[in-house]
Parts: sequence; C-alpha cells; structure tokens
Amino acid sequence: MKIREISPIVLTSKEGGSATWASTMILVRVVTSDGTTGYGEAVPTLRVSQVFRAVEQVAKSLVGKDVERLERNYHDWYLQDFYLSRSFESATAISAVDIALWDLVGKELGAPLHLLLGGKFRDSVPVYANGWYRDCITPEQFAERAKELVRKGYKGLKFDPFGRYFDWIDEKGLREAEERVKAVREAVGDEVEIMIEHHGRFNANSSVEIARRLGKYNPLFMEEPVHHEDVEGYRKYRRSTNVRIALGERLISLKEALFYLREGLMDVIQPDVTNVGGVTVARKVCALAEAFGVEVAFHNAFGSVQNAVSVQLASVIPNLLLLESFYDWFPSWKRDLIFNETVVEDGHAKVTGRAGIGVSINEKLLEELEADPKTLEVKEEPVWVVQGTWK
Repeated sequence: MKIREISPIVLTSKEGGSATWASTMILVRVVTSDGTTGYGEAVPTLRVSQVFRAVEQVAKSLVGKDVERLERNYHDWYLQDFYLSRSFESATAISAVDIALWDLVGKELGAPLHLLLGGKFRDSVPVYANGWYRDCITPEQFAERAKELVRKGYKGLKFDPFGRYFDWIDEKGLREAEERVKAVREAVGDEVEIMIEHHGRFNANSSVEIARRLGKYNPLFMEEPVHHEDVEGYRKYRRSTNVRIALGERLISLKEALFYLREGLMDVIQPDVTNVGGVTVARKVCALAEAFGVEVAFHNAFGSVQNAVSVQLASVIPNLLLLESFYDWFPSWKRDLIFNETVVEDGHAKVTGRAGIGVSINEKLLEELEADPKTLEVKEEPVWVVQGTWK
C-alpha cells in the first residue's frame, strides 16, 4: 500500500479533564492508496499549532511511499530533518505518523499490534492511576481520593505533592509535601504502590532534601526529581539518595535514551510512544533498557489513541513495571472516541485483539470535535500540573 494522505486533526471540547492538556488532542490520520485509514496521536501541550504544522511538513516527505516500510519511512524523515534530534515538534509529528503506519500494517495483515511485535507477554497490563487528585490541596483531600482509587481496584497511584514550588523548596514546602504523602500512604496501606511525581522541576539540592524526607514512605519511584536536561544534577541525586529514579517522558530519540541509561541515572525508564519515535523507536528503547536491567513504565498522559498503543506495547515487553493510566480521568469524549475499548478493571488495562493499534475510531465524533489549531492561553498554573493543585 502507498501513503496517499497524512492529515493532522485537532480535537477539542468544552469538557476538560484533570489537566489543561486534557481538553485538546492531536490525531494524525493516514490514508492509503486503497482507502484504508490508520490513526496515530501527537503531543499537544502548549504547542498545538506548531505540532499541527510539523505533521503537515512530515507529510510532504512521506506521501507516496510504502506504508509497510516502517523503518525506512522513519529513517527518511531522519534524513530530511536536520534538527530531528533536537526538535520536539518534529519528533512528535513523526511519532504520530509512525503509529498510524503500524495501525495500517496491522489492518492489512489482520493482526493486532501485539502480534506484530512478537505476541503478548501478559494477557492484561497492570496500570497505576494518574490524574485522580484534581483540586486536592489538604492531606485529607489526598487521602480520601486515594481511598476511592483502592476501592476501584487500583494497586498503584502517582501524585505531585509539591504545590507551586519550582526549582527549589523550603522547609514549609517540605513539611506540606510530607503531610500529603504520609496521608496517602496511611490511607492506602503498604500493599498499594505510591509514586511521587516531581515533574522535573527541582534543582539537585532540593530534590535530595525531598528524597530524604519522603523516602521513608517507601515510594515505588521518584519521577523526574531533577530538571530533565540537568545531567550533573541527576548524578548528584544518584550519589546522594537511595530511592528509585524514574524518568524519560521527554526523550525524543533512541540515542538520547542510551545516554541516560549508560550514565546509570534511572531505575525505571518512561518513554512516550508519541514523542520518542512512535512504535518503531519505542520498542528499541524497551530492548535497550532490558539490556541495562532497567524496567519500563511508559509515559501515557495525553489521549485514548496513545493509551491504546501504549497498552499494546506494554503487553509484549518482558521488562514492564507498570503502565501509567489517565483513562478513568479522561474527559468522556476521549473514551467515546475509541468506543471505550480499553477499559481498566481491577487495576489492569484490557488488551484488545482488534487489528492494528487495537481500537476503532468513532468517525462521527471525530467530525463533531474537530477544531482549528490555535495557541492556548497561558495561565499562572502551568499546563503540566493536574488542575487545581498549584497552590
């Protein structure tokens, strides 16, 4: 099959989710010479219009080429874009197209993605909850919401207890964070995993102090405790703490992942299939991590197509730790977009056997939600935090 058309589609609705980014989604539709349609997803954040244009530019390179030549198609864009290794917009655009091409190959062969990647290693994917603590400020609010998760069957949850602190944190902030973490740990007990989200926003000294205060609550990992690009900070954090480190959602290439792995800066890697290079690169990152003895917990925060692909990938790799899941905290239209085909039950995501990425797209809803790409408003509360917690 030949690639006939590559189109970015912005979706939005008045119904938001647990974070600012949740109200927007960027799908990429690839149509073949015989009319078959495949879908991928790109990252919105504050770059909706830029990513939209980046997808259009990728289309100029790949339209007319063979759908099935997945490795070659990625490499052809690598050849064309001199700045791919430094451009998030370019990386997420080619990632979305790559996902759609895998979707098409699966449909052509009548096989789900997990079968194309070697078959299921597990029949269901263990997930941890994120997005659940919207508007939680007090320890009591965090604790009550955490109890609800356990009642729903979740065995793991992640949250950011740091309020509006950025770069540094003082004694007041440390005390507030500890009170929240302590309340959650006491609410869920020792059998439920907790993970501490730092959003990559602290300097090394502050993150080390955080680890010393919160390590006693036995977090499964500390996520992005230091700014992503602060390699020296991560080295200091590694030398100064004994907590497990998770990072990787901002990685945009295989070779960047190799650098952090070789430096020994993580225990858990968190590649995002929508910006690391799609399925083609994500599966290589997982294999590389396996060789380094590092577990995988895919970053999975944006939309239902990303979630579907991440579930498929998570089902096949031997070194999976857990999969992040916002699924139950998506706005309902994101679940409706895929006919709610990847439900979470008892802390596990359903692995579907549908050909391609494992879900079908509600074309009627897609038409209803399509919108022009626009720049987003910038507010005091950053888009990367769960809403109502920047206090």
